[in-house]
Amino acid sequence: MPNIHQQALQQFDRIQDAQWEEREQCVADRRFYSIAGAQWEGDLGLQFENRPRFEVNKIHLSVIRIINEYRNNRITVDFTAKDGKEDSLADTCDGRYRADEQDSNGQDAYDNAFEEAVGGGIGAWRLITCYEDDDDDENEYQRIAIEPIYDADSSVFFDLNSKKQDKSDAKHCFVIRSLPIDSYIEEYDDDPASWPKDIESTEFDWTTPDVVYLAEYYVIEEKPKIVEIWQDAGGQESRYTKEDFEEDDKLFEMLTATGSRKIREKKVRQKRVHKYILNGNTVLEDCGYIAGSCIPIVCVFGKRWFVDNIERCMGHVRLSKDAQRLKNMQLSKLGEISALSTVEKPIMTPEQVAGHEVMWSDDNIKNYPYLLTNPIVDMNGNIQPVGPLAYTKVPQVPPAMAALLQITEQDMQDLLGNQQAAEEIQPNVSGKAIELIQNKLDMQSFIYMSNMAKAVKRSGEIWLSMAKEIYVEEERDLKIMSPQKDIDSVRLMEPMINEETGAVEYKNDFSRAKFDLTVSVGPSTASKRAATVRALTGMMQMTADPADQAVMTGLAMMNMEGEGIDDIRQYYRKKLINMGAIEPNEEEAKELAAQQQAMASQPNPQQQYLDALSAEAMAKAQKAQADTQLTAMKAQQSQADTAYTAARAEETKAKTAETLSKMSREEQKATVNTIKDLTQVQTMPQSNA
Repeated sequence: MPNIHQQALQQFDRIQDAQWEEREQCVADRRFYSIAGAQWEGDLGLQFENRPRFEVNKIHLSVIRIINEYRNNRITVDFTAKDGKEDSLADTCDGRYRADEQDSNGQDAYDNAFEEAVGGGIGAWRLITCYEDDDDDENEYQRIAIEPIYDADSSVFFDLNSKKQDKSDAKHCFVIRSLPIDSYIEEYDDDPASWPKDIESTEFDWTTPDVVYLAEYYVIEEKPKIVEIWQDAGGQESRYTKEDFEEDDKLFEMLTATGSRKIREKKVRQKRVHKYILNGNTVLEDCGYIAGSCIPIVCVFGKRWFVDNIERCMGHVRLSKDAQRLKNMQLSKLGEISALSTVEKPIMTPEQVAGHEVMWSDDNIKNYPYLLTNPIVDMNGNIQPVGPLAYTKVPQVPPAMAALLQITEQDMQDLLGNQQAAEEIQPNVSGKAIELIQNKLDMQSFIYMSNMAKAVKRSGEIWLSMAKEIYVEEERDLKIMSPQKDIDSVRLMEPMINEETGAVEYKNDFSRAKFDLTVSVGPSTASKRAATVRALTGMMQMTADPADQAVMTGLAMMNMEGEGIDDIRQYYRKKLINMGAIEPNEEEAKELAAQQQAMASQPNPQQQYLDALSAEAMAKAQKAQADTQLTAMKAQQSQADTAYTAARAEETKAKTAETLSKMSREEQKATVNTIKDLTQVQTMPQSNA
């Protein structure tokens, strides 16, 4: 492919010629703060050759403070539906992105890019696709990985027409990587021809490995495509391309047979990314189209602007280099002065110390109690009492140097930030004042955090475009991760019935993932939780409502950190959900609905008590009614018995009368007398019986 190679060489030459000087400064800045001895590189080091060259690297500490600020305030990506509605697929994308970050150590890529951006002005990382399990031959599932790109200032180049900071408008990109010659020959079986890489700084690096530079060349190819919109009998629209009909020759017949009809067409431009591997002579490998529609290279800048139509960038180091060099020069000179002897030395004639040179030279070490000199004699041989001719002067610190030291120190604090104001907490200083000091220091690093947030957002956009083509297997179990690092799993392309339309849809279908991205910059999860606990503890003292205190206690317990506290967090989460203080997720909502249904099927204890009281009262009423009926029945029975007794008496009288009527007069009289006697016997007192 000679045309591709020639085109790539011309494009790269234009980019490198325009940015060579700027990128050289980026490399020098990173060396200046991170490599020992690099602050004396160049002509300054030649002027101090064979003299003390001290380094008091204050820039390094300032850069590390900004890096630590970022690591304590991680930046996260959040996928949101374009219409603003809640979408479970967006939550799935959030969880999968976090899982891909963890599985590929994406934080290492972010950290490297941020450090290079703060130190030199530009950093980068890449997104690639790889197999989920390289050791399993049967597992063909792929995942997305995030990898660092080292020395981005000398290895990552986007086309000159890309003006956006996130490089989303770039049409091509180069990534230069080095390969040892032996590895190059073994991998490509070709005579090494290195890619022309001119941006480098190797002073103090006395030996460099023999390497071959290769270029990864990414090109955006746009092709027009016609999308046909078909409408079925139910009014639901579907979109198909020419490739869909070519892959399935029965698709057209199926659509017409089911009553679908084409209602319109739409012309779109499909973007694909073509990747090549190039050396200095030829195209080594045509990698074809890669997943996604975006160049998978993410670039982050420290500070960035366009001047004279050239993209320029810098980090936290460049503007402080002169003050740091001046500081080193002053300290080196001051150290040299201090190293000189502070004792006035006598000046002798050669005759006076002849033979005693060793004694005088060793005096600083052996500290002799006295020193010897040779006597001086006159022309007559008489000894003359002659002492030293003169004495040397003790070196003095120039007044200009003392004043310059103070000015230089103040300049470095102005450029790098007065860290001591926040690190040294003075007594009797309010917490509000300390917070204001810390906020002032944080604002010095805010531009780096903001630019990093733009880069992370772009990373999420690239990831989403790749995920639409990678995570498409039906019923594949996909690992996801919650913001609290809890591991879960979802199933891709799981069929489900739409409750509104009754149509069959697929849950967790990444091919339909069209989301907006937002990023949030904030403290790490542990720091956020600790701050939340402190805030809730303070708020509990401001309310006396038991319900509010119960809610705040539950929220505080949910944000506590510690070993073995997960079960307690889960307990308080369920408690707060039942109280209505927090919204349940989908699984918790189902569980809560099942509990409510189970509780609805069981009577309320209070209602049971009221029902029991009602039943008892009804039973008593029924018993009273039965007793009344029984009394009435007994009265009726008594009346019946009385009537029956009276009837029997009348019957007896009648029978007696009849019997008497049949007896003779003497028999009747005897019978009456007998009855009287019996009556008298029955009524006689017991004592007379």
